[in-house]
Amino acid sequence: MTIKHMLLGGTAAIALAVTACGKTETKAPDGEAPAAIEKVEAEQITVTDAELAGNPFREDWTGPYGVPPFAAIKDEHYMPAVKKGVLELRGEIAAIVANPDEPSFDNTIVALDQAGASLYKVMNVFGNITSTDTNDTLNALQSEIYPLLTRETDAINFNQDLFARVQSVYQNRDRLGLDEQDARLLELTYRQFVRNGAALSPEAKVEVAKINEELSSLQTSFGQNVLQSTKAFQIDVTDESRLAGLSPDFKAALKVDGEDKWILTADRSVFETFMTQAEDRDLRKQMFDGYRLRASSGEFDNGPILVKIAQLRAKRAELMGYKNHAEFQLAERMAKTPEAAEDFLKKVLEPGLKRAAEEKADMQGMIGDAFQIEGQDLWYYAEKVRQAKYDFDDNALKPYFELGAVRAGAFDVASKLFNITITPVEVEGWNPVVTSYEVKDAETGDFLGLFMSDMYARKSKRPGAWMSSFRNTSDVKGDRIRPIISNNLNLITPAKGEPTLMRFDEVETLFHEFGHGLHGLLTQIRYTTFSGVDGPRDYTEFPAQILEHWAGAPEVLETYAKHYQTGEPIPQDLLDKMNAAATFNQGFKTTEYIAASLLDLRWHMLSSEEAAKITDAREFEKKVLAEYGIPEEIEPRYRSQYFSHIFAGGYSAGYYAYLWSEILDADGFTAFRETGDIFNPELAGKLKKWVYESGGLREADELYRNFRGSDPTIEPLLKIRGFAEEEKPEG
Repeated sequence: MTIKHMLLGGTAAIALAVTACGKTETKAPDGEAPAAIEKVEAEQITVTDAELAGNPFREDWTGPYGVPPFAAIKDEHYMPAVKKGVLELRGEIAAIVANPDEPSFDNTIVALDQAGASLYKVMNVFGNITSTDTNDTLNALQSEIYPLLTRETDAINFNQDLFARVQSVYQNRDRLGLDEQDARLLELTYRQFVRNGAALSPEAKVEVAKINEELSSLQTSFGQNVLQSTKAFQIDVTDESRLAGLSPDFKAALKVDGEDKWILTADRSVFETFMTQAEDRDLRKQMFDGYRLRASSGEFDNGPILVKIAQLRAKRAELMGYKNHAEFQLAERMAKTPEAAEDFLKKVLEPGLKRAAEEKADMQGMIGDAFQIEGQDLWYYAEKVRQAKYDFDDNALKPYFELGAVRAGAFDVASKLFNITITPVEVEGWNPVVTSYEVKDAETGDFLGLFMSDMYARKSKRPGAWMSSFRNTSDVKGDRIRPIISNNLNLITPAKGEPTLMRFDEVETLFHEFGHGLHGLLTQIRYTTFSGVDGPRDYTEFPAQILEHWAGAPEVLETYAKHYQTGEPIPQDLLDKMNAAATFNQGFKTTEYIAASLLDLRWHMLSSEEAAKITDAREFEKKVLAEYGIPEEIEPRYRSQYFSHIFAGGYSAGYYAYLWSEILDADGFTAFRETGDIFNPELAGKLKKWVYESGGLREADELYRNFRGSDPTIEPLLKIRGFAEEEKPEG
C-alpha cells in the first residue's frame, strides 16, 4: 500500500493495494486555482506511548531482507500502529501544505509519493494477513480500520491547499526540466486528485465523502460474508461408496485422520475436482448448490449489501460528472467505455454460446434419456466426453505436475527470459507452509527482491489466487528499496507424506500469479506511485497471462513436467492427447466467464435512478443473464452474492479485463512463436524493458506497442479458444 492507493480512494483500492482505475464537472481549470472551499475534516485520533510500547511496527526490521517479524506481531499491535501511522501521515501532509517555499516537484510531488511510510508498513502486513490467516479479531479490526482509512483518504483528496500546490506544479510542468519518470509521477498525481473529486463543489465533496465511508463498511462486510459463508459450508461423508470416481490422492486429502469420514468444502479446488470426478449425482447437486448459494441467505446474505454498493457507486459517479460507475472506471482503461467492453464481450460470447450448445448436445447424447443435463452435471460429463473423444484423462497428468517441480519450471522460464536468478532462502513466513526465494539480476548480481510463496488452502484464508506485496519499491534520493512480493494459491493440502500433485489448470494459475510477481519484482520505476503492478486493470493482467503460455509449451514441459516417482517425462502420446483436447469445453468456459463479466458491467452501468429501483439482487441477475441468452445450466463463474472481485475488491466494472488482456497475451506469445524461439533474446528483452520493468511509466497501449512493434490483433485469442473458424469479432 502506498500514497497512490490513498489517492485512488476507497476500501477496495486500499485493500487491494497489497494485492494483485467531456467531464467538465470534475476538471480543474489550467488557469487559476479554485477559490478556497470547505475541508472534509478527519476525525480526532489519539494513541499513547504506552499503547505503542513494544509494538513491532514501531521498530526497524533488521532481520533477513527486512521481512516483517511475523511471530512477534500480535492482533493487538495493529490498531495502535495504524493510528500512529495516520497521525504521522497527517503531519507529513501538513508539512507539505505549510512549506513556505513555492510549490516544486520535490517539495510537493515527491514528498507526497514518499509520505505515509509508517502507515503503509502496518497496512501491507494487515492487508496480507487478513487475506491469508484471519480470525474474528482481525475481521472486527477490518471494520474499524478501513473506514478510518477511507475518511483519511478523503481528507487528503479534498485538502484544497494541498491540491492547489499540486495544481501549481502541474501548471508549470513544461518549465521544470523533468525526466520521463518525474513527468509521469506529476501527471498521475494530478490526475488522481482530479478523478477523486478535488475540483468538486464543497457540497459534492461532503456527499462523496459520506458515500466513500459507507462503501468502505459495506465492501468490508461483503468480503467477510463471502469468507464466513464459504467456511460455514461443509458436507460430512461417512459412506465411502458415495465417493466413487474420486482419484485416490484427492480422496485421501479429504479424509479426516483416524475417522471414516471425508469432508467436502466450498474451496474452489475441492469444488472443481469433486464436480469433475464424483459419480454420485445427488452429492454433486449438494456441492453445486452449496457453492453457488454462498452468501445468498441468512446471516451472511450479501444481496442487500451488493444492491446498496451498486446504488452508492452510481450516485458517486454522477457526482463526479459521469453517467455511471462503469463510465468513470473505464475512462482510463484500454477499453475506454463500458459500451466498448460490452460489445467486445458479446462478440466473443457469440461463438462461445454456439460451442457451448454443441458441447451440451455431446453430453446429453452420452446421458441419453435418463435425465436432462443440469448445472451439477457439466463438469462431470464434460470430462467423460473428453475422455471418449480424445482418450484423455486429466488425472493422468497429475503425477507429472508436482508442486516443487512446477514452481522450478516457472522459475526456469523467468530466468531464461529475463536473465535473473531465483534462489531459495530461509526466511520466517507468516505461516509454516510459506517458502521464500531471493531474486537477483544474473548479470550484475543486483538484488531485485524477495519472493514468498503460500500455496495451500485453509479456513483462515480467502478463496482464489493472488499476488501481493509486503514492501513496495522506491529509489528516491539514493535510498534504494526493493520489494517483498508474495504469491497465494489455494491448493488442497495432500495427505501426510504425500506429494502435492496439480491439475494443469492449477499449473497455469501458478505461472499466472508468478507473472504478476515478476511484474512487481523486476520494476525499475523509482516512485512507488506507479512502480510494479501498475496500469489500467485491462492491462495489468497481461504480464500474468502471457507467462501462462510457457507453462504448456512443449519446450518447457520437457524440462519440468516429470513423474514425481520415476522422473520420466510426460509420454509424447499423452502430450499429444492433451494438446488435441486443449480447446475442449471452451464453449462452457468462455460462457461462464463472460456471463460474470457482463453481470459486472451491467451492475455498474446503472444510473442512480435505475439502481434505486432494484430490490432483489438475484432477480436482476437472472434478468441480465437471460438478455444475453446465457443457458440456465451454465452458472456465471461468480454469482453476484459472492463476486468479491467487484464488490469487495478492485475489479468493479473491470472483470472483463482478463479476456481483454487475453488479446494482448495471445498476440504477444504469438510474436515469440513467429521467431521460432519462445526464449528469443531480443523479444524477451523488449518484454522485460517495456512491460515487466516499466510499471505505469506510459499509457498501456504504448507500452504494448514498444514490446510488440504493433497493436494486438484478436485472431490469436480466437485460435487459442478454438473459435478461429467462427466469424471473427473486431478487436
